[in-house]
Amino acid sequence: MQQFDLTIDVTSAANLGEPAHVAVRVVLPDPAAMAPRPVVCFGKPGGGYSKGYYTEDLPGPAKGAQAAWHAARGWIFVAIDHLGVGDSSLHSPEKLPFVPVVAGNNAAEQEVLRRLGEGTLAPAFPKVANPLKLGIGQSMGGYATILQQGRYHGYDGIGVLGYSAIHTHPPVRPGEPPIVKPLIPRDPFAPTGELVVLNAEQVAAAPGSDEDGPRMAWGFHWDDVPADLQKMDLLRFQQSRIARNTRSDDCPAWGSDTFPGVMAGQTLCPGAVTPEAAAVRVPVLCAMGERDVIADPWAEPRAFKCSPSVDLFVCPRMGHMHNFASTRELFWEKIDLWGRWVGIQAGR
Repeated sequence: MQQFDLTIDVTSAANLGEPAHVAVRVVLPDPAAMAPRPVVCFGKPGGGYSKGYYTEDLPGPAKGAQAAWHAARGWIFVAIDHLGVGDSSLHSPEKLPFVPVVAGNNAAEQEVLRRLGEGTLAPAFPKVANPLKLGIGQSMGGYATILQQGRYHGYDGIGVLGYSAIHTHPPVRPGEPPIVKPLIPRDPFAPTGELVVLNAEQVAAAPGSDEDGPRMAWGFHWDDVPADLQKMDLLRFQQSRIARNTRSDDCPAWGSDTFPGVMAGQTLCPGAVTPEAAAVRVPVLCAMGERDVIADPWAEPRAFKCSPSVDLFVCPRMGHMHNFASTRELFWEKIDLWGRWVGIQAGR
């Protein structure tokens, strides 16, 4: 197994009027472990997290990194930093609604596939022609994965992890007042250039957003995740620099000080991915924790009207941040089994 980072120019695809690049981390298996039709899985992180969410052994009551786990079973795993995230190029938040971010991700992934096909991705690694291509994404990454597939149709199957194609919203402990987040439409700016917030009055009347981080801990992490880790993670999440193009020196390897603020806001608007979800024509896995941001898990399959197969998995003893949970390996096993099913269906 080998792991390395790449920086891929996506200036043309992102069309931001300035240079842009996407950072990816590739985890390669032993070539002997690959299936006859190799699997390439592209993983996209949620808001406030980076490619390290997949490639680091995250703290918590269990051990192991997801990318290495899949690579040990023969998968080529490519973890992505969205534009405005981690080691990818930073841009003014107003330049990063979903359109350039998704276009940048797609361009970077196509370049990885091109190098794999030519045998130039890594020294001595064999050419990988016609792989089975999977796209998975957690939280905001699930949002981006649905949009990318609905627009570019580049995957043979998609895994939507901890994101609702109907309405995503962070829960709170029963009895607490609900969190009120701004609802930002698909066309996010008024003619004056101001960001449109559809529920501005409700947001103004709600408790301050600085209280949201601690209250989200109940839905983000299961009770067996150490309390100090929960507090640290949610405080760091709350302090992510939505509106500033700055990085700190103390950000954990799995986190990101920055994220595309406009795109992140769009994820919470009801129906934010309705057209793209309905256009997905490949198998879909809707997987989530027992406590997550999906109000009605059993309604999710209805969003994917053209998919030939929609699997639903609710993982026990797991919050929204799946890879911190004690049951993380059970979650990965489900993804692995689903990936095998995608391969069977694609081969028919």
